[in-house]
Amino acid sequence: MNETKKIDLEGKKLIFETGRMAKQADGACLVKLGDTMVLATAVVDKEEKEENKFRGFFPLTVDYREKAYAAGKIPGGFFKREGRPSEKEILSSRLIDRSLRPLFPEGYHKEVQVVAMVLSSDQENDGDILGINGASIALSLSSIPFCGPIGAVRIGRVSHKYVINPTFSELEQSDMNIVAAGTEESIIMVEGFCNEVSEDEFFFALELSFQQIKKIIETQKELISSCGQPKEKVKKMLIEEDLKKTLKEMSLDQIKKANHTGDKNTRQEILENLFESIKEKLASSFPEKEAEISYILTELEREELRRMILEERLRSDGRDYDTIRPITCEVGVLPRAHGSALFTRGQTQSLVATTLGTKIDEQIVDDLEGESSKSYMLHYNFPPFSVGEVRYLRAPQRREIGHGALAERAIQPMIPKEEVFPYTIRVVSDILESNGSSSMATVCGGSLSLMDAGIPIKAPVAGIAMGLLKKEEKVVILTDILGVEDHFGDMDFKVAGSRQGITAFQMDIKISKIELAILRKALSKAKDAYLFILDVMEKTISEPRENLSVYAPRIIIFKIKSDKIGDVIGPGGKTIRGIIKQTGAKIDIEDDGSIFIATPDQKAAELAHDLILRLVEEPEIGKVYTGKVKRILPFGALVEILPGQEGLVHISELDHKRVYKVEDVINLGDEVKVKILGIEPDGKIKLSRKACLRPSSIKR
Repeated sequence: MNETKKIDLEGKKLIFETGRMAKQADGACLVKLGDTMVLATAVVDKEEKEENKFRGFFPLTVDYREKAYAAGKIPGGFFKREGRPSEKEILSSRLIDRSLRPLFPEGYHKEVQVVAMVLSSDQENDGDILGINGASIALSLSSIPFCGPIGAVRIGRVSHKYVINPTFSELEQSDMNIVAAGTEESIIMVEGFCNEVSEDEFFFALELSFQQIKKIIETQKELISSCGQPKEKVKKMLIEEDLKKTLKEMSLDQIKKANHTGDKNTRQEILENLFESIKEKLASSFPEKEAEISYILTELEREELRRMILEERLRSDGRDYDTIRPITCEVGVLPRAHGSALFTRGQTQSLVATTLGTKIDEQIVDDLEGESSKSYMLHYNFPPFSVGEVRYLRAPQRREIGHGALAERAIQPMIPKEEVFPYTIRVVSDILESNGSSSMATVCGGSLSLMDAGIPIKAPVAGIAMGLLKKEEKVVILTDILGVEDHFGDMDFKVAGSRQGITAFQMDIKISKIELAILRKALSKAKDAYLFILDVMEKTISEPRENLSVYAPRIIIFKIKSDKIGDVIGPGGKTIRGIIKQTGAKIDIEDDGSIFIATPDQKAAELAHDLILRLVEEPEIGKVYTGKVKRILPFGALVEILPGQEGLVHISELDHKRVYKVEDVINLGDEVKVKILGIEPDGKIKLSRKACLRPSSIKR
């Protein structure tokens, strides 16, 4: 049955349709905003895999894909078809996944796949918000026991006016870009980037988003009530009570010891040895129960850690709720990098390097919105040794892409504009050690590295990760969470900002409800924390260095007339290649005549600049040039005063005395000083050598 529902969000119509497309999926919904259309589908594996029961991780897969035909484009490359997902597609997939994941019931282990495909793009409305709403409806229409629906909106602010689901053009003028998803009761996912906004401004946007989310959910429920299927009943996971009791008796003391151990490696070693010894001892009593034993032991570890924090007010490493781990900051650690920093917070360490390049080094981004370029990039790497693991080094995973994008956007408002600092900037964070919030360590290390490189950033930015544990009415907010507190906690709330305000944030919760008042309190504590970290950072370096690294390129920018570009390039690029070979400089020429010369050698840059200016210089009457004699004629000589531009020195203009033969004064190949006397309408240039000679040189 084909059903359509519409909702008006401040003049923008959001349309939900089901029953026309993808009818063999367990649930499907087509969502429209303007001429952007996203088809979201949900399918569940009909059989529950036994190995999924005790994984402790819900097997949900989310894929967001943009079809090139959606924007009337043919994909580039040899194969001319969509290939591996772009960074935008990966980030949108993560956005949808993080919005849905908290709302699957405990004990449900069937594999679920959500696919959101952008079928049409008006290149103004982003498909990611449509994907979240469409996925919610697809899951809610199906028999999958999804505890939704959820709604999602994007909030921008243009000229101090808040905008619901802003277009791309509106976002270019906006000082905030906030995506929020939630149920009727609570916000469950927030991600956003701002230009140093205050806490009050952030929370006003969050409250506004929650109002719109509830409206969207009401419309979704109308569609679900008429087209939805009965939900599959979730079987309660049966745990043998005798086994659980035995495991508790055997393990609790050692689990308590591990949870009171601050060092991550020591803690893991205690637990690994404990778990292995218990499995060996129980192998005969409880055969084929190894996966269940591991699951129960992990749950006991979780319960004990949460009890310790909530009841004893103790954290694993001995800190109180608000204390930040010891921080050390070093800069200039890599002698040949243009800027570098080593930021260490507890057992989390980020090595960050900054490299400066030219316009040639910009990243070209080709997506549905069209081709664009990026002159500032931040890349995040998470090698396996950072957590003591063995794993093949592959292409960046979704987590690395997501963490890098969060850190990149946190620093983005501080990056100088191209007209002030005409460099391409690449920042790379390699995580050397990880025990909680390596993305926020990247923000801190990134700021230090940029200042070490001498890049005139507006201000340094720091970041912190907050956690939360909630049991009935008792709520505990943790500052600077450890990896285990993130794993067993109920919230991960990352906040980055400068002294002037918030620049980025990302919140994920694992419970179905959290009050805005709790979020406000967490944000207030986060601000205190990142301001403290800024104090520590500024003891190492408080502002950008005055000079760039000696290894960084020096850039000279100037402009020539666009009709002179061909003269600089030369036939087949011969002229420009010759200048590059002679000077060793990188030279980039824009269509408007802008020329960028870059090289670490200042003298080489100046030489390239002078050579190009000579190529495009236009003859000026009255100006003196040093030229080369190219031809001897009976009545004078042709002298090249500029590349490709010659003028005639008449025999009467060679000297103050009478000249009978040109060769008596100058010869072919001689360099002579000449002055331009005039330029004819047809472009012929009249030169004089005599005008450059002193009259006293005449022999009487």
